Amino acid sequence: MIALIQRVTQAQVDVNGEAVGKIGKGLLVLLGVEKNDDRTKADKLAEKVLHYRIFNDENGKMNLNVQQAGGALLVVSQFTLSADTQKGLRPSFSKGAEPALANELYNYFSQKCAEKIQVENGRFAADMQVSLINDGPVTFWLNV
Repeated sequence: MIALIQRVTQAQVDVNGEAVGKIGKGLLVLLGVEKNDDRTKADKLAEKVLHYRIFNDENGKMNLNVQQAGGALLVVSQFTLSADTQKGLRPSFSKGAEPALANELYNYFSQKCAEKIQVENGRFAADMQVSLINDGPVTFWLNV
């Protein structure tokens, strides 16, 4: 399971011109699910996302996690994170999970995080437009 997390001052996802998820300060989480992923991996990734210390403390050091910083999550399914780009000029998505598993783990991940913090979501398998203001910019690739 892969999460590309971006520290944001605001982020929003629109589908057909309608905002379906919107946060202020927090993390935009682009979530990729691969074939061998399961709930155990989703649990580990949720813990890592919720506790990863990338927000500044009073001394300007990255010592706070999203919960301590009073932020929220905007979780967006992104199957392209599992792309194999090693060969040729067209990505292969053979490592990606089938849609049913990806949707199940996407929802499970979001629910686990929502037990501890405000979570907004994109719409699974929709054509989404994501806008954000990346704070820093600060972006990390987390993989479990």
